[in-house]
Amino acid sequence: MKDVWPTVRAERGALIADLEGLTDEQWETPSLCAGWSVHDVLAHIVASAKTSKLGFGWEFARARFDFDRFTENGVERERAVNPAETLDRLRAVLDRTVSPPAPADSRLVEMIVHGEDIRRPLGLSRAYPEEAVTDALRLQIRTSAGFGGGRELVSGLALVADDSDFTTGSGAEVRGPLLALLLVASGRGVAAAELHGSGVETLRERVADHAR
Repeated sequence: MKDVWPTVRAERGALIADLEGLTDEQWETPSLCAGWSVHDVLAHIVASAKTSKLGFGWEFARARFDFDRFTENGVERERAVNPAETLDRLRAVLDRTVSPPAPADSRLVEMIVHGEDIRRPLGLSRAYPEEAVTDALRLQIRTSAGFGGGRELVSGLALVADDSDFTTGSGAEVRGPLLALLLVASGRGVAAAELHGSGVETLRERVADHAR
């Protein structure tokens, strides 16, 4: 995908539409990100949308070069007391096209994976653009787990999408929906239930170990 920003904008808008009208209880639903509520993940998306390369350097140094602390600081900064205000903050950055020092496809990972972190626990679903999911998955499988990717998780496995022509890697096979492959490559073990093949158990164990 040569220009990710139209897709990123569309996904921000779709997420806003899905979250309008949530109850207070729904906002506190645990997300797929351990320890984070749906509201927390939304705040993280807002913080990420506001973070430029220069801003990243400043905030990362402020967090003493601890990536987890840097991320938590962003959530704390953008999580308003009222979830509706946090949602307004996402509306305010709908067209923003700045990014931390990372590949452009990381913005697709941000919106698709975190979109599912929010939607799945709420019982919501979305049909994401196939090209965007494919590009996000290709980035995740070449990015180390230490930087939020899944290179180590899928090493020595063949990933095959049942709903597209995507295939990569060699070894024991893991088959399933393209979106589920992206989610497990991003450490979301819940999606392993949608996969099949001789490599699924290995992948499931790696994801579980990674989450500990």
